Amino acid sequence: MQNTVASPLVWAGPILRRVLRDRVSLWLAVRAPVRVRLELAWEPQPPLESLLEPDDRQPSAQTYILEPGDPSCRLLRAGSALHYVLIDLRLTQPLPAEHWIAYRLALKPLAEPEQPWQDSADWAPDLCYPGQSSPGFKVPAQVHSLLHGSCRKPHHPGGDGLARADQWLADLLAGSPSLATPNPTAPPPPAEPTTAASASAVPSTAAPNPATASVQDADAMSAWPSLLMLSGDQVYMDDVAGPMLRAIHALIERLGLPDESLPELTQSGVVDARSLYAHRDGYYRREWLLPRQRHSAALLEVLFGGVEKPIFTSANAHNHLISLGEMLAMYLLVFSPAPWHGLNLDPPASLTKAQRAQFAQERATLDAFIAALPAVRRLLAHLPVAMIFDDHDVTDDWNLSRAWEEVAYGHALSRRVIGNALIGYLIHQGWGNRPEAFSDDLLAGLQRSLDDPGSAEHEACVQRLLRFGDWHYDWPTTPPLVVIDSRTHRWRSESAASKPSGLLDWEALTDLQQRLRGLPAVLLVSPAPIFGVKLIETIQRVFTWLGFPLMVDAENWMAHSGAAHSLLNIFRHPQTPEHFVILSGDVHYSFVYDVELRGRSRGPEVWQITSSGVRNAFPERLLAVLDRLDHWLFAPSSPLNVFTRRRRLRILPRKPEGAASGRRLLNGSGIGLVELDVDGRPWRIRELLTDGSAVIFTR
Repeated sequence: MQNTVASPLVWAGPILRRVLRDRVSLWLAVRAPVRVRLELAWEPQPPLESLLEPDDRQPSAQTYILEPGDPSCRLLRAGSALHYVLIDLRLTQPLPAEHWIAYRLALKPLAEPEQPWQDSADWAPDLCYPGQSSPGFKVPAQVHSLLHGSCRKPHHPGGDGLARADQWLADLLAGSPSLATPNPTAPPPPAEPTTAASASAVPSTAAPNPATASVQDADAMSAWPSLLMLSGDQVYMDDVAGPMLRAIHALIERLGLPDESLPELTQSGVVDARSLYAHRDGYYRREWLLPRQRHSAALLEVLFGGVEKPIFTSANAHNHLISLGEMLAMYLLVFSPAPWHGLNLDPPASLTKAQRAQFAQERATLDAFIAALPAVRRLLAHLPVAMIFDDHDVTDDWNLSRAWEEVAYGHALSRRVIGNALIGYLIHQGWGNRPEAFSDDLLAGLQRSLDDPGSAEHEACVQRLLRFGDWHYDWPTTPPLVVIDSRTHRWRSESAASKPSGLLDWEALTDLQQRLRGLPAVLLVSPAPIFGVKLIETIQRVFTWLGFPLMVDAENWMAHSGAAHSLLNIFRHPQTPEHFVILSGDVHYSFVYDVELRGRSRGPEVWQITSSGVRNAFPERLLAVLDRLDHWLFAPSSPLNVFTRRRRLRILPRKPEGAASGRRLLNGSGIGLVELDVDGRPWRIRELLTDGSAVIFTR
């Protein structure tokens, strides 16, 4: 049935990305190319105006008018009704630190110059918190607190940690209606430039008038998190519910995304994306379409007769996304409520009775996910958001071993699927982390691949992204945020191709040491915990020894001796930070370790803080058994520690407040909240659970 619902001007966003005193980045997905008017307003700082009465103080403000082609406003076209805008604006006047910066983002389609500006009140009326007329943010002088999490699976039957974070912000602002907000009655900005050349970042002194902040506002601002760190698995490309896949296909039509040729599918009836969507195995049976490999190892040949195994080894690959269009649509559907309006989510007629029952069950879970999306969108508009991929942003087991890489990158379709996921990651996540990392030439090649998926240009873009080495990044916060890419710089095993690779190779570890050199403190983001649960790592090692690393995702920092040794040397180096706060996710449970170096009376101080998942969890009965066994076998005083690579470290697990005896691992969807002192040391670590509770990790 043809969808007749009008498409919104903004599909997703604004998402606030890197924010500095002199630079602001915002990302959004829109229906058509637009001009942008960004207004920033804040209350003036004392002491210059401290003698004035509050009502007499003159607010400070800036207005910028941008359009695609300006250095500060980049646009990518993905379909007839989908365009991406990244605003990376260098400000003419630095923003004050520790102040509420209200912003108003207004848009005007280039093809409709006679139409009035539309701001968020028009295309996202639920973007503001109660009592506020515009969104806003804070530029921190120092990181006093932050939110962090990973692993957000839409069809997991639990709450959404991002919605919980949004409620946390709403609670901070409750009773504080007078935050600085743009005044709708303020005079309009000056006459707009008439040429593209003159339209670049035009500042104006006539801008919205912010209200004077109250005492409650100051309290709220002191507790306002400095950033939101999403440390992996923001999307699950390899584990997709049937109703989500149905929504993806309906949205692809609304967005006008071009078709894509798909070579070498195992089923000869599938030649392009459109035929994939209509294929009898397109729902709940995609594992039969995914590329397969024939193992030649002698043991497998004897035991299994050379049984074939899919290259993509996710246990839930029944709806693994394949086409570029599917991956672009998926991102919009997990970031924003707007694309869901009017989508047909009825099950396909080809489903079996059992598949229909599964579809209905997933639909009920997905409805709860959709209901929380307005809160998620609001959160992402109010905190600087840093992101990094982990495996599910591409596929489970991504680059697990040299053998996996040799097979996956040697097959045209699997290489395309990985490349499509990287294109989606670049546009929706990586671009805003560090815009300057992506050259004009790279973005031009990306645009050509978006114009013609499946073409030689598309393949060239995929090959370039597979070689791209700058996904990691630093933010110049205090302490600095240093984010590791632990997926594309692997230390491959030389002894056996099937053994798990080290998460960073020697060159990347050397580079990391240089990035850390001379810093007094650091916020180090590693998607996988550097110091994990030892019993679980031991089980992973046993499965690797038996030849089945893929069965348990046997990747951790200690699995590769060279990578583990080099990494631990970083903590021992005299010129690395005194205070390491390691933020991780990945594992679907949360925990906190205090880490000490044995035999050293002075530093460094290391905290391993893991928050997972935002919307995911570990099987509770299994986790309870593993948690208690680990507590008994690998307690700080256990002699078994001498047989581990962490023998020179003392690992002190913290206890989640209210946990049962012997439990150190917290299971449940939520978001981590870390509060730091002036030296960058965490003084309180909490997990905000989706049931509304806040669990403190105690020594």
